[in-house]
Amino acid sequence: MTQNYVYIETFGCQMNVNDSERILTMLADIGYVPTQEPARARLILLNTCSVRAGAEEKVYRRLENLVVLKRHNSRLIIGVGGCVAQQEGEALLERIPKLDLVFGTHNLHLLNDMVLAAERGERKSETSFIDNDQRLDLFPPIRGTARISSFVTVMQGCENYCSYCIVPYVRGPEVSRRSGDILREVRQLADQGVREVALLGQNVNSYGLKSSAEPSFAELIRLVAAVDGIRRIRFFTSHPKDMSPELIACFGDLPALCSQLHLPAQSGSDNVLARMGRGYTREEYLEKVRALRAVRPDIVFTGDMIVGFPGETEEEFQETLSLMEEVRYIDLFSFAYSPRPGTRAAELADDLSRGEKQSRLERLQALQKRTTMEINDVLLGTRQTVLVEREGKRPGQISGKADNGRTVNFSGDRSLIGTFVDLRIIQVFQNSLLGELLPG
Repeated sequence: MTQNYVYIETFGCQMNVNDSERILTMLADIGYVPTQEPARARLILLNTCSVRAGAEEKVYRRLENLVVLKRHNSRLIIGVGGCVAQQEGEALLERIPKLDLVFGTHNLHLLNDMVLAAERGERKSETSFIDNDQRLDLFPPIRGTARISSFVTVMQGCENYCSYCIVPYVRGPEVSRRSGDILREVRQLADQGVREVALLGQNVNSYGLKSSAEPSFAELIRLVAAVDGIRRIRFFTSHPKDMSPELIACFGDLPALCSQLHLPAQSGSDNVLARMGRGYTREEYLEKVRALRAVRPDIVFTGDMIVGFPGETEEEFQETLSLMEEVRYIDLFSFAYSPRPGTRAAELADDLSRGEKQSRLERLQALQKRTTMEINDVLLGTRQTVLVEREGKRPGQISGKADNGRTVNFSGDRSLIGTFVDLRIIQVFQNSLLGELLPG
């Protein structure tokens, strides 16, 4: 089998990162090995995100840069997958004549055949939804790479239809993977040396709700926690309305469940939340936060916020800032609203100027920057258990994550990668911590 090189760029969420790992596994079966150099590749793939207009435009700009490589490599194949591919379909091939293949979010299992067809000079597009509960069975397991932490997909799709969100349209309806398959994968990962798993889904909290044959998400987490060798569990992403008392109890009962939770509020205003169709009020969100802190006092929250949603007044924006001050997120993804085609919010009057949206975003991000540093300052001098994941950016340093999700760098030998170590935090920065090894 001829060996070819594949270069893949991934945009967006953890699900896309996981899909890219699966793509590399599949392509190995037809002779492709990964490279970090686009100019060396026979195949270049972009795994894309269309949640916000900025991400979509970034993909188009990147494609325009990459097709230039075809001037020097007539055999080069360029493909687009993920949410932009699902949304645009064959229109991508029409817009970019030198693009060779387009594959949607349900069609990873067809990619090898599409690549082989592209090698023969054919242009292909496949974005059909698979609307049954077997579609996750079509995705192959990830193999061939030594990992300490690993994503595990537990469900796909979303049926919340928040008014601003394109995800249900590009990822399809919710489908839960069979728990037996999930646990089998987790056990295999543990046998390979994985010590931390992150359970993935567009809305993991709704896992199993459509099938009486499957456990709830809280029950699934308890089953995963019982797997020998797995010492840490994280999950992404949660919808606050589906954060059940049973799931909250897991944070008090299971030491393996990490003390970091991504719980996107999107706004702190009841009026804006109602227009977004989020399904909860500000107070209901805060009740979940208080309940989680009651069972796990050291829990920290990350989240998402949208500023400048249609009709958002200055008073409603201030309610978002006050929610942030009450929750005190350790980190926050924040964006100015951009309408997505086909969503309900796209029909609303986008009545705030770009300048006003940007001003609010900057004020929100300034608050978050201060809050993050205040939380990090409290960690100074504390003892943190860190799972060492990789070499650091500086010579002689290695890097890992604490239970609370903070990246910690410290001086140490690379033989510690894959182990848990106890560190004392000796310096804090905006996005990371510096530690020193404790004896023991």
